[in-house]
Amino acid sequence: MQPDNQIPPHPSPDGQDLTLPPGSPQQQEAARRTRRSFIVGGLAALGGVLGWRYLLQRPYADGTPQPFRRVLDANGRLSSAYFRETRLAREFPKSQAVKQVRTNGSAGLESEIDLAAWRMVVQPYRGGKAQEFTLADIKALPRVEMTTELKCIEGWSIVVNWAGARFADFLAKYPLASRSGQPVKDIANPPSDLAPYVSVVTPDEEYYVGLDMHSVIHPQTLLCYEINNQPLSIAHGAPLRLVTPLKYGIKHLKRIGTISFADERPADYWAEQGYDWDSGH
Repeated sequence: MQPDNQIPPHPSPDGQDLTLPPGSPQQQEAARRTRRSFIVGGLAALGGVLGWRYLLQRPYADGTPQPFRRVLDANGRLSSAYFRETRLAREFPKSQAVKQVRTNGSAGLESEIDLAAWRMVVQPYRGGKAQEFTLADIKALPRVEMTTELKCIEGWSIVVNWAGARFADFLAKYPLASRSGQPVKDIANPPSDLAPYVSVVTPDEEYYVGLDMHSVIHPQTLLCYEINNQPLSIAHGAPLRLVTPLKYGIKHLKRIGTISFADERPADYWAEQGYDWDSGH
């Protein structure tokens, strides 16, 4: 027995198409259902358009409508909550590193630079006069080499061989990130008065990234001066760049100019364009 609300088929004269008897209760019910579907679909589409317009008309925060920015910030908080110094990006055999490393983006690299005169300027968290460091100062720190995956937020990735000094080792030798002047001797137990955030900016101030301190002192975050055992090229950020493989490439600032420490999230180039400030993966 068929349910009462089921519409039985009515064959057409050619026996191929299915039709309903004109004016029959079944045909009237089908028409009502069709009208109802159009009305519901139209209201849903209208609601979607109005909702999208509402979102786009909200006040902007860092280049993004506030509702979207809140979602991005929530993702960042979740990423930070699960971040651990013991979580490492996968490392690959050096033989798997690409020979020609792709470049992507030139913001912060378009001004002329005298590599011999270059200095990395660091503003101490506790205040006072900024300190300058040469590439030789960075190379005097323990050299670390690793082969990790560079992931672009656009969706592509490559395996790259990097070499440089751990940012944490720099802060261990030069205690500039704490109020008390204590060095970072143990990344698992850093000084209690360590700055929560770090700003890294190119010499021309055209490109800048903000990072949380836990990411900065992660053992795979490097002040990098070599790719494939060769000094960085201008296109790759010579003489010194940032490498932090648990972040997307937009955080790997090329050509470090100044470093400073902050109590609040510092400005970030791509976060201001609507991307996630944390940019972890």
